Amino acid sequence: MNALETGAAGFGQAMTGDQPRIVVKVGSSLLANTPDLRPRYAFMHGLLSDIAKLRDQGFEVVLASSGSVALGLNVLDSDGEEAGIQEKQAAAACGQPVLLNAYKQIAQEHGFDIAQVLVTLEDLEDSRRFLNTKNTVHKLLELGVLPIVNENDTITTEEIRVGDNDRLAAKVAQMIQAQDLVILTSVDGLYDRNPDEEGAELITTVDDVSEYLAVTSGTNTLGTGGMFTKMQAANMAQNAGCETIISRGIIDEPISAALENRRPHTRCIAKSTPQSAWAVWLTDRLQMAGSLVLTQEAADVLESGKGGIACTDVVSIHTAFQKADVLHIYDERGVERARGLSNFSSDEAALIALNPDREIRDLLGYKAEKTLVNRKNLVILEDHHLPWDEPDEKLRVIAA
Repeated sequence: MNALETGAAGFGQAMTGDQPRIVVKVGSSLLANTPDLRPRYAFMHGLLSDIAKLRDQGFEVVLASSGSVALGLNVLDSDGEEAGIQEKQAAAACGQPVLLNAYKQIAQEHGFDIAQVLVTLEDLEDSRRFLNTKNTVHKLLELGVLPIVNENDTITTEEIRVGDNDRLAAKVAQMIQAQDLVILTSVDGLYDRNPDEEGAELITTVDDVSEYLAVTSGTNTLGTGGMFTKMQAANMAQNAGCETIISRGIIDEPISAALENRRPHTRCIAKSTPQSAWAVWLTDRLQMAGSLVLTQEAADVLESGKGGIACTDVVSIHTAFQKADVLHIYDERGVERARGLSNFSSDEAALIALNPDREIRDLLGYKAEKTLVNRKNLVILEDHHLPWDEPDEKLRVIAA
């Protein structure tokens, strides 16, 4: 059993304790005043007061908080619209202590403490690091400390970053098997068109996220995620059996008022039969690590649930990948059919596919089966998953 197969067992282990769990995501526009980019202390007091109330009611709460870059830009006396990646990294480094100091002072007024959990894309996409992060968050909750999770923007670049805290919050909700993901934003929820347009109506309930993607473009001036990323996050949470509430971040009871249906919001209904934690981790990716196209026949056979994917089933490889990367698997019509854990790198897979009659030991220098993805590490995408478009770049053509 390899490390990833060992890790698969850990994904399915429930966290200890019977308390219901809530993940709350707060955007930059709620935490930083414009245009001076200073902390919005009134909102932060209301937020942590509500979290204290929920904790007293028996909920375990994790906060996914933006704001460090926005607050750091003020420290650097910089304009966010003009800032490049290095300036934003520096701003994050300056803004983190400002943000955490404000949270810590307010939390202590309500009788609890906080902890900062900075994560990167790899911490959420690599199975071993994912489990380590999960264990840290678990221990903090067990000790009664409020984990405040944010992407480590001081070291990430555009190529290796999550990019938005909406999907990061959904990953955390999956990680701790939360019952609710509450996304607080600057509007009441999802509208059927731009909420600034006359006649725009609030959508109160969403079952199929994909039906609303066309009306979710646009971001605010401070944040990196708009309503599109919130719908992506909601879909990720749905697949794990977690309900998502998108609501305006008001000062008075911003979380509980939405949970208790006392003010307008959009509620994205959880799937009644959630996937296993292992299947959720395999399918709900934050970034595409690798992709390939199978023959139509091989792709159709996947639906039967028999067998995995052989290197000789591959028509073309589009994105380079390494062993143990999660692959996005398409048929020849360009439809994404499955995601699964690779046993080989893209170079090795191509070499095996082009030399079907030669032994693996002769080709690679070590003994292995010719299976590219084992069945137990393969998940067929269902209708409620949001598919990824097939990459345009084709690295290798394996078969005509």
